[in-house]
Amino acid sequence: MRWNDFSLPFGLLFLAALPARAAIFEDKSEQFGLAGGNDACWFDFNNDGWTDICAGGKVYRNEKGLKFVEVASTGACVAADFDNDGFLDLYSWSGRKIYRNKGGKEFSPLKLPELPKGSSLGACWGDFNGDGFVDLYAGGYETWPNDTYADFLLTNEGGKSFKLTWSEVRYRARGITACDFDRDGDLDVYVSNYRLQPNILWQNNGKGAFSDVTGALGAIANGPGFGGGHSIGAVWGDFDNDGDFDLFAGNFAHKDGRGNQPESVWLQNNGRENGFKFENKGQGGVFYQESYASPSAADYNNDGNLDLFFTTVYGVASFGRRNNSVLFRNDGNFNFSNATAASKLDGLPPTYQAAWADFDNDGDLDLMAAGRLFVNSGEKGHHWLKVRLLGDGKKVNLFAVGAQVQVPLPDGRILTRQVAAGTGQGNQNDLVLHFGLGAHDKPVQLDILWPDGSTRTVNDVAIDQRVTLRMKR
Repeated sequence: MRWNDFSLPFGLLFLAALPARAAIFEDKSEQFGLAGGNDACWFDFNNDGWTDICAGGKVYRNEKGLKFVEVASTGACVAADFDNDGFLDLYSWSGRKIYRNKGGKEFSPLKLPELPKGSSLGACWGDFNGDGFVDLYAGGYETWPNDTYADFLLTNEGGKSFKLTWSEVRYRARGITACDFDRDGDLDVYVSNYRLQPNILWQNNGKGAFSDVTGALGAIANGPGFGGGHSIGAVWGDFDNDGDFDLFAGNFAHKDGRGNQPESVWLQNNGRENGFKFENKGQGGVFYQESYASPSAADYNNDGNLDLFFTTVYGVASFGRRNNSVLFRNDGNFNFSNATAASKLDGLPPTYQAAWADFDNDGDLDLMAAGRLFVNSGEKGHHWLKVRLLGDGKKVNLFAVGAQVQVPLPDGRILTRQVAAGTGQGNQNDLVLHFGLGAHDKPVQLDILWPDGSTRTVNDVAIDQRVTLRMKR
């Protein structure tokens, strides 16, 4: 394997900070040669420090932040290093195939066991059984006219093959996203289900066996008790900066004279002292649109608060009402404001695509959505830090999928991010963690929770740079 990071003893990579500007987005798809698709997965497949992308089923190489060049066709994907060889591999949920990354040069399909019948609209990677290799949870969606579907789990057999260890024909799944919401060192899974069916929060026992704790922990966002609902995607994030991962559950909701279906909701994680139960915080400023689809979280203005980008899939919804994607700015305490027009993202067409990465390494997050590349010009006076984690490839998968990092700040906020391989419906943000720090201009402390439950603290980390931290063997 090849790493291009210059590492200090604990793995720091220094990059020069570029001056920030106003936080607006500019469509530069033509300039960079990247357009199209209804899904996006950001990942650095050749380890050159410039995040590449799979969009619309095609893999594009990032040429040092100057342009993108198409290099492969794989179908819509999520990325992780299943064989711990140092190169990120792909699972195509649209084609239900795994592609091995061969040295950052080509992708080769891997033979899989016979899979349950049906199709899929999303999946996520995670080391669900704690053996140091990432497994795969895939959602099952309906296939007409036979209407077959099943969620299933592919367990990684030492980086060499996969075994089908579980499947369930229960609901019609769309978005699949994982998070260690109870901070016990293993990844749990949230499944967004459609067709008036309830979402599921699966709690992991650490060995890859899941229990449905949706009702017990109050993570109900649609379905029974809500009159039925349609969910397309959800996103985990510490939206109140208290150190615990909350959940935004997106709902496509019809409203007519016969009754109203459930709208999207914020579910606040009340932490260990309250048994990690969730509290429904309502809409929190996410105003009604019928065709909301795929949400994605990012601190677009580097103020330290996770914001929300939420797509829509109707151009004109019921009763002639226009629907468009919205950027919601996090104003704190689960209050969100519409920042779409101010950020120049208004008027986007129907899409499921929403994924974030700092592809040009200038310290702010850029957005792939609605088949277009939107470049973020930055927020004046706001600082940032990017953190790339690497496991040991033995106890912890090499790209540390499932790890969490906390940054405590003097104002009492605990900024928390996770390495996640799958979000919304079929999208994936960059695996490099991004922290906006606002006006904070001093070195920070990083508290790491690795996927095996072990922890590490790194003090006095300088800001406005990218750092790489390797797990100590």
